[in-house]
Amino acid sequence: MKYGSLILKKEDLTLLKDILANAYQRDEVSTKCFQKLNQEMLLAQNPTNNHCPKDVITFGSIVDIQTPYGLMKGYQLVKPKDNDPANKKISVLTPMGSALIGYAEGDEVIWSFPSGEQKIKIVKVKNPS
Repeated sequence: MKYGSLILKKEDLTLLKDILANAYQRDEVSTKCFQKLNQEMLLAQNPTNNHCPKDVITFGSIVDIQTPYGLMKGYQLVKPKDNDPANKKISVLTPMGSALIGYAEGDEVIWSFPSGEQKIKIVKVKNPS
């Protein structure tokens, strides 16, 4: 991990805690994802000035990732209500979304997906201005 642990802006951490507190765990994969994300949130860095490095994934980030199925380009991490996979908007409550938040460009992440544990590499991160 590029920065040693997740990096979460205070506003993202607060929002993420609220989302997870109100999320229901649909299946075993969701349960594993939410548990792992909760554990990582406990160890996350929270910048005091609320500014993350430009290559850290936050709500609204657009990412390119390498998966075992190929390169996925231009996916945006969003709140659950904005989830729209057809338009490349992935909710933080999906296995992929929960695997990405707080990680940085260049990081490789092993996460639980419906098909089993998979390794993904974060190739590029673009954050809103």
